[in-house]
Amino acid sequence: MAFPLPSPLRLLSYLLLLLIATATATTTSFAATIQHEVVRKPVPDFPTFREAPAFRNGKTCNNDSIHISMTLDSNYLRGTMAAVLSILQHSTCPENLEFHFLWARFEHQVFTTIKTTFPYLRFKTYRFDSNRVRGKISKSIRQALDQPLNYARIYLSDILPGYVKRVIYLDSDIVVVDDIAKLWEVELEGKVLAAPEYCQANFVVYFTDLFWNDKELSRTFEGRKPCYFNTGVMVMDVEKWREGKYREKMEAWMMVQKQKRIYHLGSLPPFLLVLAGELKSVNHRWNQHGLGGDNLEGRCRSLHPGPISLLHWSGKGKPWLRLDSRRPCFVDHLWEPYDLYRPNTHAFE
Repeated sequence: MAFPLPSPLRLLSYLLLLLIATATATTTSFAATIQHEVVRKPVPDFPTFREAPAFRNGKTCNNDSIHISMTLDSNYLRGTMAAVLSILQHSTCPENLEFHFLWARFEHQVFTTIKTTFPYLRFKTYRFDSNRVRGKISKSIRQALDQPLNYARIYLSDILPGYVKRVIYLDSDIVVVDDIAKLWEVELEGKVLAAPEYCQANFVVYFTDLFWNDKELSRTFEGRKPCYFNTGVMVMDVEKWREGKYREKMEAWMMVQKQKRIYHLGSLPPFLLVLAGELKSVNHRWNQHGLGGDNLEGRCRSLHPGPISLLHWSGKGKPWLRLDSRRPCFVDHLWEPYDLYRPNTHAFE
């Protein structure tokens, strides 16, 4: 059976349809290729750090351990890394140091980072149960001060193992530029706590008018000469703290705060209420505090006159954040040499 040949017009239509189909298929394939190459999956944004060198004891070292406690949290991890490096670097007996890290939220990468950054470090980690303070915390002037882990220092005697009789507690926003053993060897003279005191500070401002106008509450400091002290650097007699029930005393004040609003600054005021005027004073060189500025704006501040053993960026401004924003304060460059942070170079899949 013979078939008629297509007319020229019909043949032209077939050719046009074939070209359109081919172009569509090519475009679709090209688009799929482009989509496959452009969609990228970034590696999770977790900070990475260079490995610190190994630090070894000098010839004069004995086997006596020095116990140091700090909190461990991903938000302040960069500060913690710098603090630990500074302590090791300036220690005569770095192998005698034993670190005790407190954490409230399990973050596997944080623990891994400690191990890989400081493979020779002696340290232990302890969970701080946030429920212990959840109903006792009152809102303060800065959200960071309201975190449960900020109150963990009150519970050290309940958390640390029995062989730890004395401990140095340090905040994560510090660097030490002296041998930490000098602070460790401070004579407590029967006191439960040692810290630098700042008696020139206006002590009244740490409590509300409601506190000072209450006849009973305002008698809290009778018989004492209370001075402000910063709780970011303390030497604690752990046994005396436990025996003296200092944790219970501070919890009692925290409950008063829930009812009457007698202060504004997180975990600091309970320490002042219980221990101001009752602690062993340490040389100011061991807490050059306030370098983070005030609690509201974090403005730059200069160094206080005198020798320095420890720099402390208490306040809103943190050196790593200001350096990253390229708006550092002068004092932030004193922190920078201890920064082990290695910026992530985002890989793409």
